[in-house]
Amino acid sequence: MLDLVDTHCHLNFDSYDEDRQAVLTRAADAGVRRVIIPAIDTATSAEAIALSAHDGVYASVGLHPNSTADFTPAMIDDLRALALSSPRVVAIGEIGLDYYWDRSPHDQQRRAFEAQLLLAAELRLPVIIHNRDAHSDVIAILEAYAATLGADLRERIGVMHSFSAPLDVARRALKAGFYLGFTGPLTFKNADDLRAVAAQVALDRLLVETDGPFLTPVPYRGQRNEPAYIPHINERLAALHQVTPEVMAQHTTANAERLFALP
Repeated sequence: MLDLVDTHCHLNFDSYDEDRQAVLTRAADAGVRRVIIPAIDTATSAEAIALSAHDGVYASVGLHPNSTADFTPAMIDDLRALALSSPRVVAIGEIGLDYYWDRSPHDQQRRAFEAQLLLAAELRLPVIIHNRDAHSDVIAILEAYAATLGADLRERIGVMHSFSAPLDVARRALKAGFYLGFTGPLTFKNADDLRAVAAQVALDRLLVETDGPFLTPVPYRGQRNEPAYIPHINERLAALHQVTPEVMAQHTTANAERLFALP
């Protein structure tokens, strides 16, 4: 059986309230034995930590860009305390910029983003990056951040979550040390451009993720997403790289273990 890690699933969201344990059981049955829950604000950071009491579940803490309209520096202190409260916290995120939705001013998003990058460097944790319609600003900030890090932390700097940017952004992110995470859209009929990017990412820089409950892969598109569907993303990545699903799973799992220091 495959051994896979879902590196990004919002397992704390209420769409899982009725069957959360069954979701984890189905995931394990499908070979997905570890799941990382990202946060979008301080409340969901605490929820992710609470759920990390489940075997194989890990947490991240952070402020999603759409949650930064009321950002203050004091929120960094809250995130620091949360991150230090549990050894199951393996990253800062998801953080970044989102210019698609108009829920927080761009300058406010950038202040929160940069402050959380500094926190990640302080705590020596990788970052989970959200980027929607903000490619130029996100990659410029990340390149500047990478230049401040020592070689050890730069080796596990973070992941560009649910990657969907052009190839030139992928190349710059990889050069800065980032991993690229791929989600359900990799399986969509109209995603040839995304597949072309994924095919050019080295095996030692790939991660698989659901972003559940969103972005459900084919053949379950239209339903709630869950970690048990990770094998479909892994299989598509394997085909793109002309390796077996078993080989792809070995690489993406090793990458997740290395990036997030998973046991």
